[in-house]
Parts: sequence; structure tokens; C-alpha cells
Amino acid sequence: MFGAGGRVGRAAVAEAVARGHRVTAVVRAPDAYRDLEGAGVTLVRGDATDAASVAALAAGHDAAVNAAVRLDVPSVDFFTAAAKAMVAGLTEAGVGRLLTLGIATTLETAPGVRIMDAPDFPEQYRTFSQGHVAEFELLTAEAGPELDWLMVIPPMDLNAEAERTGGYRTAVGTVLDGPGRIAHADLALALLDEIERPRHSRVQLAVSS
Repeated sequence: MFGAGGRVGRAAVAEAVARGHRVTAVVRAPDAYRDLEGAGVTLVRGDATDAASVAALAAGHDAAVNAAVRLDVPSVDFFTAAAKAMVAGLTEAGVGRLLTLGIATTLETAPGVRIMDAPDFPEQYRTFSQGHVAEFELLTAEAGPELDWLMVIPPMDLNAEAERTGGYRTAVGTVLDGPGRIAHADLALALLDEIERPRHSRVQLAVSS
């Protein structure tokens, strides 16, 4: 689990442990996340943008989840570096399943029209969104058949305070009708379901309550 210290990462780690999985929780500064350590969880230092680090830490695992993000470097630079590292590192390690977290602004509201394409969409958010677009394009172009990857995309309202409902809805590449929100725990359900029983591959999978 790359980016295990964030809210989505923590929720995914908790869900995985609850299902009986053993988890390697990867963060940049382990001393800041000692509370993640516990039964079924090994806390390690790693870098989601370094292929050697990814390969070393992923070896022996069935799947990888990447929820890592950095706001101190340009979005396109970070997300493409992470995508390249995941493709190279997981392939070297023999890990065949990758779930990476996307952003709702890249979803279509109509054929060929994304949220981020709206004329009044703030430019700084469009720039950040473009990082995930570039990540998706790189995964599509460079991941070989040995890596079954999926970009999982929560709605605009990823609610840290919402209670788990135990359910979710999905759509491929498009915004889902309805309230457009999801609890972190329900997003974690979707992530673990796609690891245990893969149903989608090489697409943007929108997930919402």
C-alpha cells in the first residue's frame, strides 16, 4: 500500500487487515506513522516514484495500491513518475495487479467532455487534474499484459466524516448520478473488492455511494 499514511491509504489498510490480508504500508517517513503498525501490517519507508523501491517492497505481494501524492512538486511530474515506477517495479517484482487512485475531475459528464473541461473550471485545479490524465495515458501506453491495472476514482466529495454504508456504485469513465460522495471506508471496500475479485481492467472506474 503506497501512500498508506493518507486517509484513503489508512482506510484501505484497515479494510485489508479486516479481511485477513497481510499489508506492507509504505510511507516516506515511517516515524510519523507509527500508529499504522499492528497485527497484519508492516510499516516501511519507500518511494512510489522510484522503480527500485517499488520492486523491492512489492516482491512477494499479490497486488499493489497506490494512493501516494505530493503537493510540493508539479502534478504531471509526480503522477507520471509514479506510473513509470509502478509499471517497471511491479513488473520486475512479478506483481500482476495495480490499483491507483484517480481524481473525479477527469471523469466525463458527456461523451468527450470531462469535469475539468468546463470553461469556468479553476485553472490551478485543471493543472493538478492534468497530472492524473497524464498518469492514465502513461499506464495505458506502457503497462504490458503482465500488469492488470485499474484507476479507481472517488467522487468530488470524498468524505472523511461519513460513516461506512457497506456499499457503493460504479461506472466506467463517467460521473455517477446522485449525491456524488463516498466515505473513505466505502472507497476502501471497492479497492479491496477489485483486488480480491477483479472485474475491471485498464479503465477509469468511478466509485460513489
